[in-house]
Amino acid sequence: MHDKGAPIQLVNAANRLNRLPAARFHKVTIAIVAFAYFFEFADINSFSITAPRLIKLWGITVNQVAYVTSLSFVGMFIGSMVASWIADRWGRKKALTLTTVFFGLFSLASVFSWDVLSLGVFRVLTSAGLSAMTVVAVIYVNEMYPAAFRGKYQAYAIVIGICGTPATNLIASGTVPLTDWSWRLVYLWGALGLLYVFFARKLKESPRWFESKGRHQEAEAVLREIEGQVSAEKGALAEPAPPAPEPEEPGRAPLRMLLQKRYLAPTLLLTVLWVTQTIGFFGYSTWAPTLLAKHGFSVGNSIFYVALTTVGAPLGSYLAALVTDRFERKWCLVGFGAVIAVCGLLYGLTFNPLLIVAFGFLVNMFERGYTALGYAYSPELYDMRGRSLGTGFSYGLGRLSNAAGPLIIATLYNGSGYRSVFYFIAGTWLLGAAVLALFGPSTRRARLVAQGAPSEPERAAA
Repeated sequence: MHDKGAPIQLVNAANRLNRLPAARFHKVTIAIVAFAYFFEFADINSFSITAPRLIKLWGITVNQVAYVTSLSFVGMFIGSMVASWIADRWGRKKALTLTTVFFGLFSLASVFSWDVLSLGVFRVLTSAGLSAMTVVAVIYVNEMYPAAFRGKYQAYAIVIGICGTPATNLIASGTVPLTDWSWRLVYLWGALGLLYVFFARKLKESPRWFESKGRHQEAEAVLREIEGQVSAEKGALAEPAPPAPEPEEPGRAPLRMLLQKRYLAPTLLLTVLWVTQTIGFFGYSTWAPTLLAKHGFSVGNSIFYVALTTVGAPLGSYLAALVTDRFERKWCLVGFGAVIAVCGLLYGLTFNPLLIVAFGFLVNMFERGYTALGYAYSPELYDMRGRSLGTGFSYGLGRLSNAAGPLIIATLYNGSGYRSVFYFIAGTWLLGAAVLALFGPSTRRARLVAQGAPSEPERAAA
């Protein structure tokens, strides 16, 4: 451990990683992270997909669906906070493995649930693991990838990962209506995330985390291994920029630290970003199958229509990959949020199957692009010491907000009808876009400084 009485040494991890060109190491790493994302996205809406069937089999009510969904988001908040602590204490790589295994085990447990209470408990615990895994993955990618292309690779991970959503929906549309027990296969599918353990050993621990803990020999060893792999493939590496003259001293990040001026503003902003994204997206994706079924569509058709709309999700993440490092992320988020609000409202105002699929496709496309941009944008607003705690806390509060979201939506649906739900969802997206436009800091200049402001050809080559 680091001796606080000794002078702080630096291995210059951030700058040494920033000067690396894109190489096989980066592609292998992002593929493994994307595998975890795939089953996170595959599993996150499992309850909403199976709920219409369980309403018929178990006689559960819309209000019970709301309660299970709400408590799942409480689980997500707890998972986000625990993930921040684990990632800071035990490292990013170990935390990613622990959280992925956790959600896989409880998804497997959901297969054997016997009533709505047991399924609800398993889903709350699964949701805690899903949210925890996301927080750790966002931090890990931010620290392991050069500023020149970290946003693009974060989006690539989502491009692959988000395919889990349409895959689950398409599998569910064919299996859920078959028998009285076949809905359980949806949870068994989500549990396949446990296979991640076979790939985890290929990941490297974040040298920036090692350095922040004063474990300089371990940071140096990992950096030399990474640099050796990249230089063997790409040739001699450029000299890194010199370290900052006043390095941050490693140490714990207590929760009260977020009340300091340098952390409070980004935490409040990101809380708004993730609150509006959570209520806006999960209000749509969690309730769409149930509301369509309640409005007269068959269970099979409602699941199938939603499955078709989610095909747009990977395209949205790919769109984010094209724009995230080229333009200011803040304004990309504002634009995507406004488009989602309009398309989501139009989705709720039509009952033509073709238009339902078309507008739902656009909602999924731009929302998944928004999420990829948000994952890249969030950790950039913090320094090394505050990154894990600030990212986890704001993301967790966003998820916690949706403990109230489903109850609001159930109340609106029961009191004012189907369309009022979509007016509410559109309003949340517009609120988030407005707050980002007014108060969101720009990060592109800082990224250019971090990467040494390369020329356009160099940036294209990356």
